[in-house]
Amino acid sequence: MGAQLRVYKRRIRSVTATKKITKAMEMIAAARIVKAQRAVAASTPYADELTRAVSAVAQGANNKHPLTTEVDNPRRAAVLLVTSDRGLAGGYSANAIKAADRLSERLRAEGKEVVPFVVGRKGVAYYAFRNRDVEQSWTGFTDSPTYADAKRVADPLIEAVTRDTAEGGVDELHIVFTEFISMLTQAPVDRRMLPLSLAASDETEQPAGPRALFEFEPSAEGVLDALLPRYVESRIYNALLQSAASEHAARRRAMKSATDNAEELIKSLSRLANAARQADITQEISEIVGGASALADATAGSD
Repeated sequence: MGAQLRVYKRRIRSVTATKKITKAMEMIAAARIVKAQRAVAASTPYADELTRAVSAVAQGANNKHPLTTEVDNPRRAAVLLVTSDRGLAGGYSANAIKAADRLSERLRAEGKEVVPFVVGRKGVAYYAFRNRDVEQSWTGFTDSPTYADAKRVADPLIEAVTRDTAEGGVDELHIVFTEFISMLTQAPVDRRMLPLSLAASDETEQPAGPRALFEFEPSAEGVLDALLPRYVESRIYNALLQSAASEHAARRRAMKSATDNAEELIKSLSRLANAARQADITQEISEIVGGASALADATAGSD
């Protein structure tokens, strides 16, 4: 029984060390959530206002712009998937990947070829393991993205949209990311960024009443050429920030669950160790009593 007690003690030490690690990771994630929330709150109004500005310019322009004009028969669609670089965040990356797969299936059912772009090592590993081609990928900044990172992601996407499909371009641009709703709720969503849906923007974001008249200098197309890249960059930046906040929240929740499970396992192992110790003591007492009784019987026989 002594060997069994040593096994229990060794397991308790191992689980205790794991509990310290998960508790530290939980506290780190909790601290980073606050910073990520502030970044999301600061970037969302800018992204929303820029969307309204692009919509207003596009509606006030007399000519059609390629980035706001629906293609009659779209053939290729780019899908930007945002996952994490690190694990230990529960189902955060897996849920985003599932949402991207559902979107890809829907686009293929509409007769469109899907061109994937991936952010995060988890998404890159998922596509590599399944031998799926990825147009371009980015890693190393998912837990703390900057605007420079968003611009680096947006540049090839904008170029793909402006290029003809015969030359490897795309007709549509979609993004899949995890929306940060609250500390307890994060949901993977898919949004179409381009072509910009002017009707939807007009119904949901533009105020009621008469519309303002615009004069463009040097031209409406020039203004759109300048605004639309900023629109894509701001939307991708906001998506990266929301995904980062969601990742930290998911990791905090996963690490708290791991810490709680470690505590329960330590209690269970402690009970088993106590039982093994008690069994050892009982056995030793029984052996002492038995030995004393045998000695007494031997002494009485000799007399």
